[in-house]
Amino acid sequence: MAKVKRDEVLSKITPDEIDDVVLPSLKNKKSAPEEKEIKNNEATTKKLEEEANIKKEPKKSLKEVLEKVYAEEITEEIKKTPKKENTKPVFDRKFVARKISKDKIFVLLFLFIFIGIGVYSGVQIVLWKIDSDKTIEQIDMINETVVVEEIEDTDATEIINPPSEDDPVNPYWDYIKMNLINVDFTNLLQINDDTKGWLQVNGTNINYPFVQTTDNEYYLNKDFNKENNSSGWVFLDYRNSVDNLDRNTILYAHSRINGTMFGSLKNIFKSDWFDDVNNHVIKLSTLTENTLWQVFSVYTIPTTSDYLQIDFSSDEEFLEFVMMLKDRSRYNFNVEFNATDKILTLSTCLNDKERVVLHAKLIKKEVRVND
Repeated sequence: MAKVKRDEVLSKITPDEIDDVVLPSLKNKKSAPEEKEIKNNEATTKKLEEEANIKKEPKKSLKEVLEKVYAEEITEEIKKTPKKENTKPVFDRKFVARKISKDKIFVLLFLFIFIGIGVYSGVQIVLWKIDSDKTIEQIDMINETVVVEEIEDTDATEIINPPSEDDPVNPYWDYIKMNLINVDFTNLLQINDDTKGWLQVNGTNINYPFVQTTDNEYYLNKDFNKENNSSGWVFLDYRNSVDNLDRNTILYAHSRINGTMFGSLKNIFKSDWFDDVNNHVIKLSTLTENTLWQVFSVYTIPTTSDYLQIDFSSDEEFLEFVMMLKDRSRYNFNVEFNATDKILTLSTCLNDKERVVLHAKLIKKEVRVND
């Protein structure tokens, strides 16, 4: 292997390099015959140089000659080596381009979603405002055209299930002294033939006519004029009858942020509402009678329907139902019950998961005289 390498090196040394560098470096190491042979080679080389008119280059050291040879070898190897395509920059550019493209898509998608939510929310706010304004206009119109008057008791006034007279401090005796209300429904029936009565709750904004239809869905999105309106209207449970009161009569309405419909019913949880005993009564006027109700329970509860029962198989079941409602109350109203009592329920939303509920029992009524 060494001999082959040496031969390759020597084959690439020029005659001048042999004459000027290699031979002198080997003189001291050669024998006499070898020196003679070298001299003959020198003579031959000199003759060839003269014939070829070769111009001698400056003398070089052995180190320079070898460096030149190896440099030439390395150059040849490099030339023979296949060039690899430099794809890294291209790959990097494509990767960066893809990353930028993905980032742009994400940003644009987020932007579109954000704008979409903003537009949707804006539209909903505008629609809510339009519906609320329409509702307020209807309430104002009703209050201007409908006569709601308080009436004193007459011989026809009936006290319902009074407590024992041995309990003179019972607030019942104060409540039954309050006047009933009487409403002229003539104009209301011309506007909406579903009109069934009028509801008034002290300490709140609730002072509206109420309606009834064949289900509990229609008036969730219809106003008193039967036009589409997210405010809806106050309505009586379709299962109930105002002509012959059930054991549990139920009224519903939306809890509007602006306080309309049952939006102010949550006022019942304020201490000043409870402290004013005048707030503990509810007044109803229907086409057939005027009634007064004493509040006995107010509470909030996760959405359930267990307080919406209207039919009971026995007196015991009804009294158990009433005790359940009393136990839920945030306040103690000191109200007594018997199996012949009738109750009124007001129900509305507090939020998506909870309800605000008020219950009252009938304490006084008067049959209406035909106008």
